[in-house]
Amino acid sequence: METRKFMTGVAALAFSTIVLGACSADEANEGNGEDASQTTTTEESADSSEETEVVSGASLQDGTYSLKELNDDNGYHVEFSITTEDGEITESDYDYVNEDGDSKQDDEEYNENMKEESGVSPEEFIPQLNENLVSEQNPESVEVVSGATHSAHAFQNYAQQLVQAAQEGNTDEIEIDNGAELQDGTYNLEEQNYNNGYRAVFSIEVEDGKITESNFDNVDEDGNSKKDDEEYNETMKDESGVSPDEYIDTLNDEFVETMDDDEAAPGDVEVVSGATHSSESFILYAEQLVNAAEKGDTDTIEVDNYVEE
Repeated sequence: METRKFMTGVAALAFSTIVLGACSADEANEGNGEDASQTTTTEESADSSEETEVVSGASLQDGTYSLKELNDDNGYHVEFSITTEDGEITESDYDYVNEDGDSKQDDEEYNENMKEESGVSPEEFIPQLNENLVSEQNPESVEVVSGATHSAHAFQNYAQQLVQAAQEGNTDEIEIDNGAELQDGTYNLEEQNYNNGYRAVFSIEVEDGKITESNFDNVDEDGNSKKDDEEYNETMKDESGVSPDEYIDTLNDEFVETMDDDEAAPGDVEVVSGATHSSESFILYAEQLVNAAEKGDTDTIEVDNYVEE
């Protein structure tokens, strides 16, 4: 079986696993749980003034990288490109367009309805997301826009896939079969590099078009789970009020339960208070596995994640 290898760049944070992947979102549901990722207590902290050195990962190769959704949702689909120069993202062009190529930002009725329903409109949050990516250079660091949570998660995921392409220098357009029925099988994702002694491993089982099992974990070089590391659990529990042996099982269980709804997306999984970054990592890796299941692609996804010290 062929293995797909992806690479991702991230900021190093304590207790952190880093995320990538992509999944589409229906903005009709933007108002539901819009502040989930902004109202929780963050488990990781880092002194931004400290200088760090990248010890694993790959740099961005100069070029233009593009991505496109194959299916319209509420009359629109995502088209997204980034331009990289001298190893940095210099331009981000993310938008929702209809079959005529018209931007959702110019749809007055859509903007008015979403603004009334969620407090923010596409003409507001789309430019904000694009500007944020160029400023932050890291998709995970792009702030989730209150009222446009689903779109913000989709943006982060798609941006990360484009970063992966830029790291490989692969300018082929990425096609996302958004909304397709999940195909039965086992889908796997693994980080390649250890951060604080652990890397993420994640698999899902799909039967009859439904996710029946979720196995997300962080393991050390010997394959031992972070859930069984008593010292790590005690330290994080003291710092954040929650430990890996608690939140990992919670995320796996809630993911299976949430995805039983045909209209649900991984972003609907509730962020665990005190484990915000790990929850976001889980969600975005889950979105990538869902994308694999939509295509029926059972090749293991290898994430060559950046690690900084």
